[in-house]
Amino acid sequence: MSLSNEDQQRINAAISQAETKTAGEIVCVLARSSSDYLTYALAWAALAALAAPWALVTLTELSVRQILLVQAVVFVALYVLFSISGLGPYLVPKAVRLEHAHRAALEQFVTRGLARRRHEAGVLIFVSLAEHYVRVVADDAVAVKVDKRVWQGAVDSLLAGVKAGDLAGGYVAAVEKCGAVLAEHFPPGAGGELPDRIYII
Repeated sequence: MSLSNEDQQRINAAISQAETKTAGEIVCVLARSSSDYLTYALAWAALAALAAPWALVTLTELSVRQILLVQAVVFVALYVLFSISGLGPYLVPKAVRLEHAHRAALEQFVTRGLARRRHEAGVLIFVSLAEHYVRVVADDAVAVKVDKRVWQGAVDSLLAGVKAGDLAGGYVAAVEKCGAVLAEHFPPGAGGELPDRIYII
């Protein structure tokens, strides 16, 4: 699932529109994956390569040199397969994938300038496709006024868009919901210091 230029413009316009009603900032990020998972690809390839000689010794009459060659080929082939095929996330337990996605969302919150804003409040709407992860991250100014459960409506709207095959529509609905919450607690004022756009990483 991806966003066309038209989809991105649609989301950018929704952000701009929502921010006319609040001093808060809304930033959207779409990640294809929250990690490259190369460490896990390396670990699984090494494990398979270590297991291969035992099977070859038991089932074949190959020489030691041939077995070592097969072991090296198994390691390289599996590492390449796991690292470039997009299978990386599936080699990792779900809890670990979600932890990577959570960490990536917090990193994007800082990277996109929401942690160092001088005015009012900011919200990050984050999606990581490989991990099937959606999160709304609010800064401290918002957190003291808005219960975290309030953002579930935005998350649900985004998830509904994803399930319907309309990722852009999901983002737009989530932006509108976040904008309405920010407008309630942070009326229009000084703001607009961050670009009104979605970042794709």
